Amino acid sequence: MTSVTTSNLIDGKQTAEDIKAEIAIEVAALKAAGHKVPHLAAILVGHDGGSETYVRNKVLACERVGFASTLLRYEDDITEADLLAKVDELNRDPEIDGFIVQLPLPAHINPEKVIEAIRPEKDVDGFHPMNIGRMVAGLPALLPATPSGIVELLARQGIKTSGKHAVVIGRSNIVGTPVSILLAKNLDTANCTVTLCHSRTQNLAEICRTADIVVAAIGRPEFVTADMVQPGAVVIDVGTTRVPDASKKSGYTLKGDVNFAEVAPLASAITPVPGGVGPMTIAMLLLNTLRAAKGEIYPHPAG
Repeated sequence: MTSVTTSNLIDGKQTAEDIKAEIAIEVAALKAAGHKVPHLAAILVGHDGGSETYVRNKVLACERVGFASTLLRYEDDITEADLLAKVDELNRDPEIDGFIVQLPLPAHINPEKVIEAIRPEKDVDGFHPMNIGRMVAGLPALLPATPSGIVELLARQGIKTSGKHAVVIGRSNIVGTPVSILLAKNLDTANCTVTLCHSRTQNLAEICRTADIVVAAIGRPEFVTADMVQPGAVVIDVGTTRVPDASKKSGYTLKGDVNFAEVAPLASAITPVPGGVGPMTIAMLLLNTLRAAKGEIYPHPAG
């Protein structure tokens, strides 16, 4: 089997940098015109390693584009009531344009209750039922960051999606379900015929082999193997699982949902892990914050 070449790698890191550069230019213009710079806040509960890294990268990204940022840390014994009170405080703070509550949360806190407590106009993760509903209805919305990042990545890579068969593996509310909706939209950047697969899907490998575009978002490391991918397919790997690795200083290796070594030689284009979808998620989070600050989706109240 031939080795993967850089020519078929989709560089999510560089694409995200391009988007951040565009945002930085707009933020500088806002500042020069005397407007407030966008302000993103993040709530981090506990000390999950992946969440720590992700939130740290979000703070650095805010600095990169000229946003103000606030990081609020709490131990994992915070009560659900106290967390909801903090959400309410951020909802009412006029200085905060958008905020996220980093998932996963401790088992005693209901994530759906927390997500629903965030005001839709400040929901820059795009998880609130109002934003999801508006997305489904084709209305302007703060779109879920990872799914919209995937669509943006395909568009900026010049990958034709119209009329193509996209197979999405995984039906989570955070990635699988919303990306299947976005890819099916009657838009230049979508127009796919979409099959949404999950743990109960029969003949999964057979279905995957019919895909022009495979989106793997199942959360199982190296689940997608060469026998599941037809030659020339575009493969988008959303997975980021920490797998123990004693040879690494960190003690782990980051694995995607795709067996990269097997699949990359077959693919016409493929995202690596890390450096593929992950950076795009942060870029789209920043874009949502900019849109929220400008009142593009939900106009600011008069006065």
